[in-house]
Amino acid sequence: MNCSTQRIVNQFSRQTARRRFNIRSRRWNSTFETREWSTPLARTLANVIKTTGPVPIAAFMRQVLTSPEGGYYTTKPGGGGEVFGKKGDFVTSPEISQVFGELVGIWTIAEWMAQGGKKSGVQLMEIGPGKGTLMDDMLRTFRNFKPFTSSLEAIYLVEASPTLREVQKQLLCGNAVMEETDIGHRCTSKYFNVPVIWVEDIRLLPHEEDKTPFIFAHEFFDALPIHAFESVPPSPENEQQEQEIMTPTGRTKLQRPPKAANTPQWRELMVTLNPKAVDENIKDEPEFKLTLAKASTPSSLVIPEISERYRALKSQPGSTIEVSPESRIYASDIARRIGGSSQPPRTAAGRNASAPSAIAKRIPSGAALIMDYGTMSTVPINSLRGIQNHKIVPALSSPGRVDVSADVDFTSLAEAALEASEGVEVHGPVEQGHFLQAMGIAERMQQLLSTVKDEKKRKILETGWQRLVERGGGGMGKLYKVMTIIPENGGRRRPVGFGGGVPL
Repeated sequence: MNCSTQRIVNQFSRQTARRRFNIRSRRWNSTFETREWSTPLARTLANVIKTTGPVPIAAFMRQVLTSPEGGYYTTKPGGGGEVFGKKGDFVTSPEISQVFGELVGIWTIAEWMAQGGKKSGVQLMEIGPGKGTLMDDMLRTFRNFKPFTSSLEAIYLVEASPTLREVQKQLLCGNAVMEETDIGHRCTSKYFNVPVIWVEDIRLLPHEEDKTPFIFAHEFFDALPIHAFESVPPSPENEQQEQEIMTPTGRTKLQRPPKAANTPQWRELMVTLNPKAVDENIKDEPEFKLTLAKASTPSSLVIPEISERYRALKSQPGSTIEVSPESRIYASDIARRIGGSSQPPRTAAGRNASAPSAIAKRIPSGAALIMDYGTMSTVPINSLRGIQNHKIVPALSSPGRVDVSADVDFTSLAEAALEASEGVEVHGPVEQGHFLQAMGIAERMQQLLSTVKDEKKRKILETGWQRLVERGGGGMGKLYKVMTIIPENGGRRRPVGFGGGVPL
């Protein structure tokens, strides 16, 4: 080796050593291991992202809401009750006024009557019952309708949180003993001699041909995980290019095929670590942020293809959509319980003969009422939000201590229901204010107010019902929507609250 070559080698070695030292220094100065994370769950999620890379929004939502190790609904301090109400992070319609639950109960009676008033086999099912307030107000209302209560077979609550389950038990069953069952837990209602049965997943509920289920989901779908996608134009490198190569007969031009489809593609929005917070420890910087995936993910290749509504937006670069596959699964399950499956029943030899999709129903019966906030017909975009102490906060902040939700795509729920069962039809969504007015909320409130003399109590009642129906300001009348799934009847009968009248 000559001297000049040796000098080059030595210089390269010194530069390499300096680079190695700098890398070690950066690692040594990183605050990742020593930083004080906002919550224990934040540290867990950060370790996962550091190891595997960015995660879908759906995976992040599922962990921050229902993780057994710090999830918002599963381990919220205060026995689960502090999630809702003035002492919690948000107030729901049933918590604002008892009249909300009463009118939902009246709607149930009206729909039961419209379907002929079944004498037996009626089931009540609520998905995500919160503190149990809605069901409690409904059951109290049902006491005035003996024919209906005599037809009740069971009350089912789909609840994954042990702490909330205990709150619901105290409200609905009082001091009755809660027992474990093969599918969950049960006790006896304090109102009637009817069992209240808890399961952790709707798929654990009985799926029987001759039952009449009335299913309720109030502020449930908004908490189900979403995926978000953005349509991106094809990059220049994907365009077909010419390449000149040498052959035995001379130079020739070769057309190089594009690296990918030369059309717009969906890219998924992912949750990743914010280096300004994690590495540089800049004050008030969020620990997590959203980033656009650099390449297609399995979700971006499959999920936006499930609906023509999404496919139509793909060709428009910059379009964004939010999709909740889990919401569609629930809507499909609900529809099959009411109208039976669109798929023919499989034989006993079929591999999944007991699957819900294989259930037949000779005569559709029952109904579902879905009450939530969301869009009337458009696809939700940029709706991911966090709520803490009755205020909107960044959705990715303080994992496990912030309620994370997104707008409900009611049209997507309707699509899933109609695809799952030919025995159902969907009405709505309509604005909550219009629904409650049609159900007689003004008349019911006047009846209540006529018995209240205390001015403070009257003021609470008046402001409560007005908040439920008002369309502006802090009112919930326009923001919240109501949709129903009922047995298919060829459009001959519209349900009450959706353009139809009370059956006589």
